[in-house]
Amino acid sequence: MKSFFKYRLWLFSIVMILFSACEDDLNIEPNTALSELDFLNNPDNAVNLVNGVYNKQLDYNMYSFSWIGITSITSDDADKGSTSTDTGTDKHKMDNLTFEATDISFNDVWEGRYDGIYRANNALYYLELLTIDETLKNRLIGEVRFLRALYYFDLVRCFGGVPLVTSRININDTETINDVVFNRKTKQETYEQIEADLLDAIERLPLKSQYGNNDLGRATKGAAQALLAKAYLYQGKWQQSFDMSGNVITSSQYSLLANYANVWREVGENGTESIYEVQASLTNGLRDYTNVQGPRGTPDLGWGFNTPSLNLTNSYQVGDLRKGAAILFVPSILWDGFSAPTSWNNPRYNYKAYQSPIAEPWNGDKGNTAKNLRILKYSDILLIRAEAAFQLGLTDEAKDRVNELRVRAGLEELTSVTLPIILNERRWEMAMEHDRWFDLVRTGQAQSAMALDGKTFIPGKHELFPIPSDQIVISGGRLVQNPGY
Repeated sequence: MKSFFKYRLWLFSIVMILFSACEDDLNIEPNTALSELDFLNNPDNAVNLVNGVYNKQLDYNMYSFSWIGITSITSDDADKGSTSTDTGTDKHKMDNLTFEATDISFNDVWEGRYDGIYRANNALYYLELLTIDETLKNRLIGEVRFLRALYYFDLVRCFGGVPLVTSRININDTETINDVVFNRKTKQETYEQIEADLLDAIERLPLKSQYGNNDLGRATKGAAQALLAKAYLYQGKWQQSFDMSGNVITSSQYSLLANYANVWREVGENGTESIYEVQASLTNGLRDYTNVQGPRGTPDLGWGFNTPSLNLTNSYQVGDLRKGAAILFVPSILWDGFSAPTSWNNPRYNYKAYQSPIAEPWNGDKGNTAKNLRILKYSDILLIRAEAAFQLGLTDEAKDRVNELRVRAGLEELTSVTLPIILNERRWEMAMEHDRWFDLVRTGQAQSAMALDGKTFIPGKHELFPIPSDQIVISGGRLVQNPGY
């Protein structure tokens, strides 16, 4: 089911390199016997061009150490972990909310997303010119527009309004670069671009069930609808979020897995609960996601960062099956029979990031694993629907959606719900899944939640992360820094 990502790395020169952004898999050497369009008018090559936009998601500066640091270690879900003397360069600052614009994590996240956006823009430029089958062409355009929206969604959540680069840019066109690449748009304008991309993608993309087995994992209509529902939620567009999440629910494409613990294991990959995942394989793996969070000590399974906090551990209700599925306790016997020994450095690790060397595909390379990364899940959509419903006064709908999750978690059904109850359910269902920090900020809970976790959240500053200093320097000072940095 991951075979479409095991693609031949075609080397041809159609991708703009800006800020040394693009990776070797899309740097090309043109064939003198063929023009670029002749080459890409072969449908297989057009698909491979789009695969390069997906493939960016596997890179270290996408979902690895830096992303883990700014989305999870900052929050009350996780502590820095590792050892007291190992800072992870700047992860101790993330943990203490003392981060600065010069910290490498912010530059990694910025560059990684814009690398993906530049790939998307180049792919869209060429796709529009191709004379391949219109159905395939439309689908590929929809896939790329979904990916571009996903990259911008990460950026707007982290930094607020950002530069909107939506077309192929000549690297020698200084005026356009200054006006577009180095010019921040507003948060509203950024969300408008995300919405435009996703609405277009929804019209072009097939349902999950309409893909063959070899194409499972590609962006679908449901993925675009789910991301749009989430983007609406972040903006407080309750009716739109309610309606769009409802479209996903009523599509009959998705359902909860019976066992919550299986969601993040190989057996759950691209399953009924999966709406969109980063696809990884042993030959083209996810760089260091599991390695960063793997248990540290003897035997050594990783770097030991991003450990579940005591705050998170103690927050679960008695009997909640999600606790034992999200938190790897030391000592214990793991799901694959491996014994978690006391020789590991920390008492808890992220169970969702655990890659079994016994019961799952494994080649001994901890830094390049075949474990897929879940980005959008059906459980997330149920929570989005519940929160939007509550805000609209539809409390029975909100209660019913939350109870679907509670039943699977082994808890009794609720007879009524409040917003804090819904948000707590969101924390327990999505623990360590890189949403907690953003949820605290968007719902106005960040200051009080961080105080309970011994951290100082500064209103007017910490709602956004700093624009990376390196990017401000590259822009010649044109990029404007966020307040407080």
